[in-house]
Amino acid sequence: MTNQKTETDNEEPIENSPPTEVAKQDSSADNSKNDPVEPDTSEPHDPVRKLTRYVFTLVALIFTWYLFADRHTPWTDQARVQAYVIPIAAQVPGRILDVNVAQDQIVQRGTSLFKIDPSDYELNVELAQSEVEIAGQEIGAGMANVVTAQASLVEAQTNLEHVNVQSARVFELEQRKLYSKSDGDKARAAIKQARAQLRIAEANLDKAKQSLGAEGEANPRVRTAMAKLRQAQLDLSRTEIFAPTTGGITNLQIDIGHYAKAGSPIMTFVDADDIWIEANLKENNLANLNIGDPVDISLDITPGKIYKGSVRSIGFAVASGSNDAIGGLVSVKSTSGWLRDPQRFPVTISFEEDIPQGLRRVGGQADVQFYTSDNLLLNGIAKGYINLISWLSYVY
Repeated sequence: MTNQKTETDNEEPIENSPPTEVAKQDSSADNSKNDPVEPDTSEPHDPVRKLTRYVFTLVALIFTWYLFADRHTPWTDQARVQAYVIPIAAQVPGRILDVNVAQDQIVQRGTSLFKIDPSDYELNVELAQSEVEIAGQEIGAGMANVVTAQASLVEAQTNLEHVNVQSARVFELEQRKLYSKSDGDKARAAIKQARAQLRIAEANLDKAKQSLGAEGEANPRVRTAMAKLRQAQLDLSRTEIFAPTTGGITNLQIDIGHYAKAGSPIMTFVDADDIWIEANLKENNLANLNIGDPVDISLDITPGKIYKGSVRSIGFAVASGSNDAIGGLVSVKSTSGWLRDPQRFPVTISFEEDIPQGLRRVGGQADVQFYTSDNLLLNGIAKGYINLISWLSYVY
């Protein structure tokens, strides 16, 4: 009974509907059955094709950025910390008495590095001092000889004057026939003898003066003796070697008792006062680079830390690897492949901030980001990239 009632209720709207509405419903139903089915022309959803478009778009953007960044914000990881490396050698030979430093020790300017036995050089100083005293004594004796020669010259001049006066009287009396001719000849002989004695006295004085030389420190013997004394004192001072500046000791290969040869390096000193970065850039990176351009530096020894720097100099020339002998034929280096290796030039970079001495390690690797313009977009991307590279130093 319930089901029949329900069916009756469902049929009631149709029966109560106007005849016109019923006809419309039948007509629309027939038309829907007779209309042809149109095919779906919309594109199917293909995720691979969509991903490919995104990838190609991203690659094109990255390539475009690379073209601009390579000239306006060049970057390189071929960079190392550099400093002045000084071979430390003994200036005078001798047995090493003290070694005051250790391997890889940081020392300050003026620190004593090692000392050579000074005994032989102290003795040389004493001998040189004795030679100076002897030279002074010889000069004293030479001065006495000069004084004696001068006295002899005065005596010879006085004697000649006396002989001339006496001879003049003899010649007068000879003319008056009061003296004989022989007396006149004796007077003339006396004059010749007095003149000869005068010439001898003058020669002796010149000889004494030449033997004496200049007076005081200008005397050659004195200068020679003083030069030997200064050389002996200089050699003595060179028996102790000091650090030329603040830096580190490396490659230490000596100990007490080692015989040091003059000029032979026995340790290496690395200057820590002036350090710089030497970065090798490709030729096409140098087009817009100028001295003074700002630089960000990431040292592998301090991951996550960025140091400020500036371009100090740009390499002017590098070796091509084919140095031909003069007079020979030119050698041509053949290359193969579609692309040739880019030529790189060294760029020197100065630090704009103080670096702790413990981080000043010559040969340490670095990443360097250059900024050649004020382009905010390129500089912003470059700063983000160098910071990312710096943090990645924790990993590799």
